[in-house]
Amino acid sequence: MAVLAQLDKLVVDILVDNQSDSYSSKPAHVSPEFNNVISAGAKEISGKTLCCAQLGFSVMLTASVGERRHKLLFDVGPEAEMFLRNCENLGVALDDVEEVAISHGHWDHMGALLGAMGKVTGGNRQVKCHVNPGMFLERAVQLTDGRIVPFELVPSSQELSEHGAVVIDDKNERTLLDDYFYLSGEIARVTNFELGRQDHLGRTTVFSPWVPDPLLMDERYLAVHIRNKGLLVISSCSHAGIINVLLDLQSRFAGIPIYGLVGGLHLVGTLEAIIPQTIEHLKSFNLKQIVPAHCTGWRAQYALLQAFSENVVVPSAVGSRYNF
Repeated sequence: MAVLAQLDKLVVDILVDNQSDSYSSKPAHVSPEFNNVISAGAKEISGKTLCCAQLGFSVMLTASVGERRHKLLFDVGPEAEMFLRNCENLGVALDDVEEVAISHGHWDHMGALLGAMGKVTGGNRQVKCHVNPGMFLERAVQLTDGRIVPFELVPSSQELSEHGAVVIDDKNERTLLDDYFYLSGEIARVTNFELGRQDHLGRTTVFSPWVPDPLLMDERYLAVHIRNKGLLVISSCSHAGIINVLLDLQSRFAGIPIYGLVGGLHLVGTLEAIIPQTIEHLKSFNLKQIVPAHCTGWRAQYALLQAFSENVVVPSAVGSRYNF
């Protein structure tokens, strides 16, 4: 069983998300975008000083134990220009990022990776970038009208290396940075209702036919252990199903309560049908914090708020900063 350090503090900066929401009130442990850009040096609130929302997900995780700190970038979103602008506007430095980890091989999670690595390394240092072999398949989606549309290709290991990355291409679980962070291995699919994306396709080469790829077995999640709270999981898309993710985490760290989750739950499109089952299963975990993001969808967010209340459910928005 993996062993995690107990963190005294974790700061989660939402660098990329589908949603921008500077106006809704936030609980005390969440600093809103307006506050963050002004603290970063903006002299006014304007279109240029705020963050851009776009389909995708990226978080900066800054973890502390006493005076010792580690900083990990998890996913980078779809587009380097937007990612770098958001980081600059929020005052989130990249030149002190110690390692980078990627959740799965979709353009909206790693499309900005070459540009991000260029800033992280500054051209004069090498930084570990954690991926796994399944991320480099070609992917596509079948639209509701039947057309098959390919996804943008993600950066290759060679391209990453050329941008200063020390590529850790490993399918197995591991802990990172003095055991501050847990990066999962393959997530077991055990529930009978989380059956993945039926519209999702894959192939190994441009000459191969598209074949169904509903399970996205390359997906990984991150977790930390926060002192006096428990485990917090960051699940960027939850293609495995968030209940499968939580069961996997529970099996890896038996006896430690799961405090909460941050990330996309992918309860959209045809998967909206499993919102009720997902919520009923979530109740058994007694989570104290649910931060739905990215691909969760408004229907699922509404259902979560109805089931768990605003004391538990705090929807993510780009530019927000969560202090755990």
